[in-house]
Amino acid sequence: MESSPPARDIALVFGGGNALGAYHAGGYEVLQERGIRPDWVVGASVGAITAAIVVGNAPEDRLSRLHRFWNEATLPTAPAALDLLKPRQHYNALHALMTLVYGRPNIFRHRYPGLWSALPWMPNDVALFDHAPLLDTLARLVDFERLNRAETRLTIACVDVATGEEVCFDNTRQPLEPRHILASAALLPAFPPVELDGRLLCDAGYTNNLPLDPLFDPEPERDRLCIALDLFALEADPPRSLDAVLERANDLIFASASRRTIAGLDHLYALRERIDPNGPVATLLHLVHRAGADQLAAKSFDFSPSSIRDRWAAGRRDMERGLDRLASRSPTGRRFVYECP
Repeated sequence: MESSPPARDIALVFGGGNALGAYHAGGYEVLQERGIRPDWVVGASVGAITAAIVVGNAPEDRLSRLHRFWNEATLPTAPAALDLLKPRQHYNALHALMTLVYGRPNIFRHRYPGLWSALPWMPNDVALFDHAPLLDTLARLVDFERLNRAETRLTIACVDVATGEEVCFDNTRQPLEPRHILASAALLPAFPPVELDGRLLCDAGYTNNLPLDPLFDPEPERDRLCIALDLFALEADPPRSLDAVLERANDLIFASASRRTIAGLDHLYALRERIDPNGPVATLLHLVHRAGADQLAAKSFDFSPSSIRDRWAAGRRDMERGLDRLASRSPTGRRFVYECP
């Protein structure tokens, strides 16, 4: 009689990236269509928002809530009429500028004095925008009573502003509320830090934008498939303009921690393999959003209809390709399997 395949957990990790987060929704849509349901979801920044919507809704309602979030976030303008590079760049830049001028009603608005605090006669401030509107959005789109039943485990990553220590909140250890998600999305200096439990917390993007660590420390007790959706690419073509240089610098800041974490996991599991060659296997499917040439340095604030559509489609495409590659992959005998399509 054939033996059944070993049981394994399925975990999702959603990284940060503001408007780039539509990529997460497209990727999750494929998982939903294929009947793949996570046991554990980890998120940072816009990834924390996505994670809360996924965990805080019944499976049949998750996609409609994700669509609602991104429909509200998208600027109400016409899609790009042309896909030529220069017109599309100007289209994207205009929408990023409109976002900075008008904000996004379901996520953030201007605050006072904000940028005006740079003037010598104005009082000090700590942020440019107020993301308190996100609290109302989360209250509408997330059932926190369901989320806190912990039928699916949820971990939210933040950073302590005073100490630089990474802080994780987990629905298996404490009740989570909208302010925990708000803290994870508080990227300095765009948004103000959030005080929780006597600590001042902010977005983990500068230190650990793709929080993989909670899933592998301590060592999982059985096989685990981790599907991580990263919104910034570490590799790209050499930049040929000032804006491209700024975009590249931004990508390197937010993507570098992921490389170090993955290299550390590979080394850690090599040691674990020497101690126990037959122990649980960790498989990491790392999906990376690779922005097209039309995307500019301000891409994280580009909520244009065409860009949101393209990112959602890219998430779908990459998830389909990644799952197909995993399905066709031959066993390696290794305890750590890394796949980055």
